[in-house]
Amino acid sequence: MVVLVGLTTDLGRIKAWWRTLGGDGFVVLPPPTRSRYTQSDGHEDAAEMFATRGLPETASFAYWHWQSHDAFARSGELTGVLCLHWGGDHASVAAGLGEGPPGYRIVNNGPQGAFQLDKVTATDADGLPDPEDSAGVRQFLARIDEPRRRTARSTEYEPLAPAEERWLHDRLSGPVDLDAAVRFAAPLEHRQALTPDETARLLSAWRETYAGRLTTWPGWRSVLPALLRQKHPEAWEVAAELGTEAAYALVAHPSPRSLELLRAWALTGDGGAVRGWFRAHHALHRPDPVRAAAALSEELTAHTAPEAAQTGLLCALRETVTDEPDTPRPAPDAFSPSLLATIRFATDDRLPRPLRVAAAKAAADTADRVREAAGRLPAAEATDALAAVDRYEAVRDDLLAGTGPDLTGYEGGLGDIYHRYRTLSPADARWLHDRLADPATGVQGIAFCLELLYAHGKATEADLVALLPRWKKELTKQYRTTYTEWRHPLTTLTCLALDLEHPAAADLLAWWAKPKPLWKEPVRLLTHLGAPDEAKAAELWEFVVSGGHDTGHLMTWVLLRARLDGTHPLHVAEKLIGEPGIRPYVLHRVLIGVADPAQPLWHYAIDPRSHSWWHRAQEVADNPRLSDAARAIGMKAAREHYITRYPDEVRPPLTEGEVNAARAWLEARADRTAAD
Repeated sequence: MVVLVGLTTDLGRIKAWWRTLGGDGFVVLPPPTRSRYTQSDGHEDAAEMFATRGLPETASFAYWHWQSHDAFARSGELTGVLCLHWGGDHASVAAGLGEGPPGYRIVNNGPQGAFQLDKVTATDADGLPDPEDSAGVRQFLARIDEPRRRTARSTEYEPLAPAEERWLHDRLSGPVDLDAAVRFAAPLEHRQALTPDETARLLSAWRETYAGRLTTWPGWRSVLPALLRQKHPEAWEVAAELGTEAAYALVAHPSPRSLELLRAWALTGDGGAVRGWFRAHHALHRPDPVRAAAALSEELTAHTAPEAAQTGLLCALRETVTDEPDTPRPAPDAFSPSLLATIRFATDDRLPRPLRVAAAKAAADTADRVREAAGRLPAAEATDALAAVDRYEAVRDDLLAGTGPDLTGYEGGLGDIYHRYRTLSPADARWLHDRLADPATGVQGIAFCLELLYAHGKATEADLVALLPRWKKELTKQYRTTYTEWRHPLTTLTCLALDLEHPAAADLLAWWAKPKPLWKEPVRLLTHLGAPDEAKAAELWEFVVSGGHDTGHLMTWVLLRARLDGTHPLHVAEKLIGEPGIRPYVLHRVLIGVADPAQPLWHYAIDPRSHSWWHRAQEVADNPRLSDAARAIGMKAAREHYITRYPDEVRPPLTEGEVNAARAWLEARADRTAAD
């Protein structure tokens, strides 16, 4: 997107103000291009700027990235809040940004949030904007649509003032403009205030304009609940056409018809529909929630619903049980009732095994937290909680044998548990092999499983043969891996074929050599890790020192060189400290990432919320066989990790003992911190 703007546009005025900022240990990065897409990119750009300008690493900085830049329209108009991200000392950044340019204001969201820049707008005596003031309307709608209370099962909003409600109804009068109506219908229906006339007119325009693709119009999320609430005769036909996305609305209006639809969707494995099915069933029949969950679990199993369906059912059961009025509540500083409930479900014989397995998996990172928190409970409750943990730990290994994570969910969740696979048990390896052989495993799952097996030296010809029929149609698709601990699956598959000297390697290399698709060019050289030789090492090194964008190239070269030299990759990486052409911030990430060559960490930045990166940083800092410079890099990464600075952001959650141990470890090395 090319935007030509001057000082008459919001973007032009903000850029002009931005150029005036800086000084006294505070700098701003230039406005972004697409290469600065995330906060990690922003911190990399800052590190590069510091190195180029000779600025200290402790300098504070501010920037916005390309995703934030979406706040501007092509014309340069500010159509949303511009998030300004930062690094360094929060107070220095706040002082450096000041109040913002004239006509705009900056909101300071504290040390754990981004600053927000927006226009200054005017309102009337009732606090209402001029309908023609787009920025004022946007800010008003954002204010009234902010929930006052949100739980897993419901969202509550402040009541509208009479003048506010009239203002919204006025916007929906006259000819229907579906694009505009989305913004005004939502705050009304959040208070169940859409009128039958408004609903009917919106429904007619919606079905006519979006026939055959009803979910394309986002306003349906307001219209469908209104149809159900008003018992409109077309409500069920519309709900059926919308499909599983409509589950949340049907749950809010439970009936035999909604239960029938939710059941049909739940049996396909849709998590939202499963939770909705359970809640609607419980609302209509009020059975014992555990027995209800058992019956639904058996039905899911009988219909061979995907494994994720049992997880969805567990979530719904847990929320229902911990929402019951007579559920014992622990002390406020103890732990959520859901933690203990999950552990109890894993050993509840009233539940079928698939649901107990789901509970055992969900409780894998909570047992230690419950043990720790039990010390703050009254004696009887503490004894009961500890007994529940003991029962869980006695059956955990049996329940978890041959299981693994949901490979279809959010990839960040897989990254959170990566440290569990630093060593592979025979059961882990079998599960990973089975997933690769399963045609239902998608690209993300293949990438995760194949990387683990390959890195641990457990990938086999059988894995290769299982994937060969799929590579041309499925594995040649683009899949971003710069934010994961694993590579593109076709990269890893090619390395495996080369290592095994399999005939398929020639076909794979021929595909990589073709100019298209364009997405593969940045990662093509990563295949050199397979069957490495000096020619591959030389080609990789040439790219590394060229200044090209690193998407795992230096990591690959270090691992490749270590294989060729028969040495630990840490010693290869440490020799590059101070090497001309090697960007320090890339090398630092690589040094930590290769601490365990049996499970290298491929994320292109050190993840401060990860257990894996914390442990590797410690190991590098304490490795007596490394140089002082290399150990200092490990120490710096450890100091900057969130485990002591923002422990609540580390995933999976930490126990207090883990946080205290991390603080003690850092304090014991305070002299090294000062020396750095």
